[in-house]
Amino acid sequence: MSINIVLVEPEIPHNTGNIARTCSATGSALHLVKPLGFSINNKYLKRAGLDYWELLDITYYESLDDFFNKNPEGKFFYATTKGSNLYTDMKFSDNCFLLFGKETAGLPKDLLNANKDKSMRIPMMKDDNARSLNLSNAVAIVIYEALRQNNFLNLL
Repeated sequence: MSINIVLVEPEIPHNTGNIARTCSATGSALHLVKPLGFSINNKYLKRAGLDYWELLDITYYESLDDFFNKNPEGKFFYATTKGSNLYTDMKFSDNCFLLFGKETAGLPKDLLNANKDKSMRIPMMKDDNARSLNLSNAVAIVIYEALRQNNFLNLL
């Protein structure tokens, strides 16, 4: 089972470091779409990922167009607080790509509007003060659902 986590323009190094660690521990690939809101040499990024960086399969892209051009056959799913589908209703398969947007704005609206059937949300309470989950927590929730659906293949 291979899962691909795609962070589109991530802004907070701690989140990306935590996600890198989760990807390493699950055998998932991490894809980072620029611009990044931090340097990849950031000490907080490295600290959050601990010594898992050498286990990580990571790819960088110059833009979202670059990402889609290099992965034309991908099975894409889009995380958003505005999705009408629950993440548990998605049917994740091997080598799927789970896209997450930047912490302050999420994924581009035109991308979400063009992919409503593959847009998913994690349920939360209705309160304007609870806008979204932390990015690294959201990634962990969705990646483990994708792995669960596939019987945690290749994991102990």
